[in-house]
Amino acid sequence: MTTPGGHPAQQHDAFHPHLRDTAPDGPLRTRLHHIRTEDVDPGTAQTEGMRRFAAISGQSVGSERLWMGQTHVAPDTASANHHHGASETAIFVVRGHPEFVFAEERDGQVEEIRLRTRPGDYIFVPPYVPHREENPDPDDEAVVVIARSTQEAIVVNLPELYVLEQGERGERGE
Repeated sequence: MTTPGGHPAQQHDAFHPHLRDTAPDGPLRTRLHHIRTEDVDPGTAQTEGMRRFAAISGQSVGSERLWMGQTHVAPDTASANHHHGASETAIFVVRGHPEFVFAEERDGQVEEIRLRTRPGDYIFVPPYVPHREENPDPDDEAVVVIARSTQEAIVVNLPELYVLEQGERGERGE
């Protein structure tokens, strides 16, 4: 039997059969947690053009300073412009060639800067930096794993990209 993610179904971890797959009654922070692919939660902050799934969050495992999940960007799609508030965001490219776009001032002109990635690449997004994700591939979705420095996904959707000035905290789009 396989799960919707194509993984073999298991009742328990063969190396640790005494651990249950679900948290015991009691504090979430007294044990390790295993979140299977089919158990990621789509009920998290979303941006048009992409689908986010929470795996590790305050709600799912009681994390206090970390959110982790995955994002799927459909073929030939661009997300809406957004930032992640005070969260630092780290991105690992699993599949596809997503592009990450932000604004930067060069020679007095604001330009869109495009970071083209491939599987195995990492991206770091500092707090409040407006950006968007794009998947230029006409056939295949792009998939990335995201880790944030807050326990829940913060997404502030914006009407446009802008250059974040030193010390600015992203108030323009909120």
